[in-house]
Amino acid sequence: MSTTYQPEMTHAGLDPTIAVIAVDEYRNRREMNIAEERPLTVYLDRHEVVTLMTLGTHPELLCLGYLRNQGIVKDIHEIRSIHVDWDVNAAAVATCSESAAWREQLGSRIVTTGCGQGTIFSNIMEQLSEIRIDPHRVRQSVIYQLLRELGKQNDVYRNAGAVHGCALCENNEVLYFVEDVGRHNAVDAIAGKMWLEGITGKDKIFYTTGRLTSEMVIKVAQMGIPILLSRSGITQMGLKLARDLGVTMLSRANGKHFLIYNGEGNIDFDEELPPKLEVAHLAKRADRPAAS
Repeated sequence: MSTTYQPEMTHAGLDPTIAVIAVDEYRNRREMNIAEERPLTVYLDRHEVVTLMTLGTHPELLCLGYLRNQGIVKDIHEIRSIHVDWDVNAAAVATCSESAAWREQLGSRIVTTGCGQGTIFSNIMEQLSEIRIDPHRVRQSVIYQLLRELGKQNDVYRNAGAVHGCALCENNEVLYFVEDVGRHNAVDAIAGKMWLEGITGKDKIFYTTGRLTSEMVIKVAQMGIPILLSRSGITQMGLKLARDLGVTMLSRANGKHFLIYNGEGNIDFDEELPPKLEVAHLAKRADRPAAS
């Protein structure tokens, strides 16, 4: 579903990598690709909001998703234009009303553990009580199929490394895959895409290569996505929020292995266990001691 309104936007996406020369252990000079990290300062009605370190592949969507996920702008119709100028490493976002109401939200911020130092405005924490995610069921076999499809992504990572990837998925299909320096940038770019095109999150799965922190759970919940999947680990606060908000949380997902930390009842196990797989073996796979 597409929204009938789109703000005026530049299309200033850049190449995510640059070629450089490195010397290996045998003193051979080799041309290698590395991720090209750039600062992008976001201005809202000429007021400086934040500087994000990014690959710069989807700067307009990154701005949209950031403003939405931080709760600074709540209605896309409030945004008149987004102009990105890499000559000055800035994104100018103009609203229709140029209201000063949102400026009060910029006074109190919580620095999170996200790569690239993400931030969550304190009023977001107050809004969490209004969020409750409707459960969505997914089959075990679909998760395996999706992980295989996700394995075909990560172009920048395979080429240069040093980036995280995030994906919006529906069943076993990858709808959008975005890579950036920090996983919070990638999720914000996808949030911007969803906001711009009026895409609902109620039947989607969100994947990230990074750890599942409180910031990731909050952003996914704000997007209305019921299932969060990662190849990495989780934090205690991330788990607590997932339980509070009703987000199904799966981590250490790779190949035919995953761990469900919240929402076990939303996973339909449709594949047989391998023969003679003992409880002690399962506990070992989960990096936990076997029950005595």
